[in-house]
Amino acid sequence: MDVRTVMSPNGPRAVGPYSHAVVSGELVFCSGMVPIDPATGKLVEGGIEEHTARALANLEASLHAAGTDLAHVAKTTVFLTDLGDFKGMNEEYARRFGDHRPARSTIQVAALPLGARIEIECVAVRK
Repeated sequence: MDVRTVMSPNGPRAVGPYSHAVVSGELVFCSGMVPIDPATGKLVEGGIEEHTARALANLEASLHAAGTDLAHVAKTTVFLTDLGDFKGMNEEYARRFGDHRPARSTIQVAALPLGARIEIECVAVRK
């Protein structure tokens, strides 16, 4: 089976030796995205809602570069440094996904790259 890597020109630069996404057959495996503004290379300001929106926008850029979109996401994993942010994250997440409800796990972690409060990864199906 063919495996190809994807780097989105509209997403932030990778902060390590990884690809934004890997496409294998009809599946797209997206690396975790933190709320980095692609224009500045820095974390966005604001609360968890703004951080969630930016992380999802970065994830969406990876999905588009791989030939799919948020409507074709099958599973997400959300990493939070504080589960107290769950409500705000969940509200923005629901707004961005609309009626689509992929399977999801949400996990509290000790720390994330660059001091981010949230990181989101996903597995999607190509459209």
